[in-house]
Amino acid sequence: MLLNKIKIETERLILKALSDDDANSLFTIFSDPIVMKYWNTEAWREVSQAHEFIASSTQAMNERSSLTLGVFLKDSNTLIGKVMLFSIDNESKRAEIGFGISRDFWGKGIVAEAANALIDYAFNKLNLRRIEAEIDPDNNASAKALTRLGFVQEGLLRQRWEINGVISDSAMYGLLAKDKAYSQT
Repeated sequence: MLLNKIKIETERLILKALSDDDANSLFTIFSDPIVMKYWNTEAWREVSQAHEFIASSTQAMNERSSLTLGVFLKDSNTLIGKVMLFSIDNESKRAEIGFGISRDFWGKGIVAEAANALIDYAFNKLNLRRIEAEIDPDNNASAKALTRLGFVQEGLLRQRWEINGVISDSAMYGLLAKDKAYSQT
């Protein structure tokens, strides 16, 4: 199965691979310093960074080391963010999850809908056993979203990142396939 051919539909969303045509919309989302506040990279400064991200994501999907899907509104085909499984380790049956959504769509259940669909895909189609997430401990919105998705905080890595001279910790979360299955019954 080619990861770049995956298309997941939910009630309001379509999750699918990004194309170069999505670069401007992607740049608009990830050049926003508020969206990027808790990321381990700076906000994008040039649309070329979006083109590079799409190219590297496509290559990683071809190599089966990550799965990056754009989050599109089903009714308008508008790109509003991305969800990712990365650092996929097929032998250990685990991956890391990440998501980023346009600020215009915060608080509307988009992260929960998109992430749940990706998690279900990861456990049921990719046969992963574990999904991990790493967030800035000050990112309360992501912590709440992960908890609602069934993740458990498993640890704290002190002074893990330094971006523009700002040092931050990382809170580590984990979700097991058996936990997700249990929580849905």
